[in-house]
Amino acid sequence: MIGGGVVAAIIVVVVLAIALSGGKSGSGIPSGTPTIGNLTDALPGAADVASQYKGIPQTATTLGWPFAPVTMTEYIDLQCPVCREFETTVMPDILTKYVRTKKVKVVVKPWAFIGPDSFKGQAAMFAAAAQNKAFNFAQVLYDNQGTENTGWLTDKMLAQIAASVPGLNVPKLFADRNGSAVKHQAAGVDADAQANHVNATPTLFVGKSGTNGTQVNMANGGDEPALVQALDAALGK
Repeated sequence: MIGGGVVAAIIVVVVLAIALSGGKSGSGIPSGTPTIGNLTDALPGAADVASQYKGIPQTATTLGWPFAPVTMTEYIDLQCPVCREFETTVMPDILTKYVRTKKVKVVVKPWAFIGPDSFKGQAAMFAAAAQNKAFNFAQVLYDNQGTENTGWLTDKMLAQIAASVPGLNVPKLFADRNGSAVKHQAAGVDADAQANHVNATPTLFVGKSGTNGTQVNMANGGDEPALVQALDAALGK
């Protein structure tokens, strides 16, 4: 009886610790968060994002068919409002006209450029990339983006975003975001940004697949004509 009482007390302590931490075993994931993302009680825009990317292959940080003749490389910051403008107003058209038609593939380079929330977003996006869900994750985030450098990208918000991406394993994302693979990828983006003289987000490069491409001179995040002109030129139109 004494032994049973000790075990019961230990269980109570563990349960209380998890409850007080507001997450699953101290993972940072709020209690009640689904293990696998789905569209039940999902964040605004999540259903549209799922439809937008449905059927387009994703491999890590690459979106589209591997044999696409042109590659668009994008440097983005997950809390950048100009990036949000680009991803929510221009990118849907690019997906329809160029990616779905297998003319262009997209390589994303998440860059921590603005502040602390940038690093959290970058790590989480790389973790989503490990599950081939990077673009879905980023798009849901942009649809629900807060004001930059206000600390809006909390673990609770990250969990809500991840839980709004169908098929995404939320605990795995939270575990992977702190791993060595993510740190290595982040360092690689820093090096690439420096080598290519990237000093703002979004910065886009377009060119024949297998080349570095040429930077697109966009006037603002909504400058779709400049990007379309660059894509068409790379396609030989």
